[in-house]
Amino acid sequence: MQIERIVVGLLQENCYIVTKNNKTIIIDPGAEADKIIDATKGKNVVGILITHHHFDHIGALKDIEEYFHLKETLNVKGFNYEIIKTPGHSNDSVCYYFKDDEVLFSGDFLFYKTIGRTDLPTGSDKDMHQSLELISKYPDNIKVYPGHGPSTILGDEKVYFRLYLKKI
Repeated sequence: MQIERIVVGLLQENCYIVTKNNKTIIIDPGAEADKIIDATKGKNVVGILITHHHFDHIGALKDIEEYFHLKETLNVKGFNYEIIKTPGHSNDSVCYYFKDDEVLFSGDFLFYKTIGRTDLPTGSDKDMHQSLELISKYPDNIKVYPGHGPSTILGDEKVYFRLYLKKI
């Protein structure tokens, strides 16, 4: 699996271009559609995945859908992944776990050394707690690609979100 991170928009959101077996998906086209399209030149784009529907993750979605004649979907043929519902940052937050590649795209649920904020509309401390409990059952060696900032390793992050769990 080849993963390219493109930082876009005012909030420096991570859009990912993921290629495997000559097929490419775009995860979270937050802004700057032209920049995303340029990064996919020569690639066979077959799908668009969204981790949640905050403006900084979907700002270029309409333009990307129109350019590639695709719609946002949860299931993209040719890619094997699990959709994990992880509400807390927002009520529609999901992560995409590619077990064969040991990769997780976490959106704004989980970041390097922190978790997503819960004080925005549809955010919930209770839901975040449950989502952190759920994700803590996944293997420590998973590489996490968040919606903002650098990538990390799930096992390293469990130390930090366990502190959060104690606060609730």
